Amino acid sequence: MFLPQLLISMILFLILFFGIGFLLNMVLRSTWIMAFFYPIVVILIVDEVGFFDYFTSPQTAFPMLGSDLLALQIVDILILSSGFIGTIIAGIVIKMLRVRGYQMF
Repeated sequence: MFLPQLLISMILFLILFFGIGFLLNMVLRSTWIMAFFYPIVVILIVDEVGFFDYFTSPQTAFPMLGSDLLALQIVDILILSSGFIGTIIAGIVIKMLRVRGYQMF
């Protein structure tokens, strides 16, 4: 992957998960809800296993998840971590707005 593609992907993930996190925090009246759900989103993005396979056949699903997570390239880790940074920024912004008197929903 070229450097411009990496930078654009990181910015897009940061903005995307900032927006999703901000909306979820605003609607659910929570501050860090998306930061807690982000690892689940990463697992759903990374793995090749269906969601219900974790409940129906966990002996094969979890080792495959571990091998998929270990097979991530540094570029993938950078992009996914920028999404996590976006969720953290959304929590900080919601907290700052509530401290300053803005009440969303």
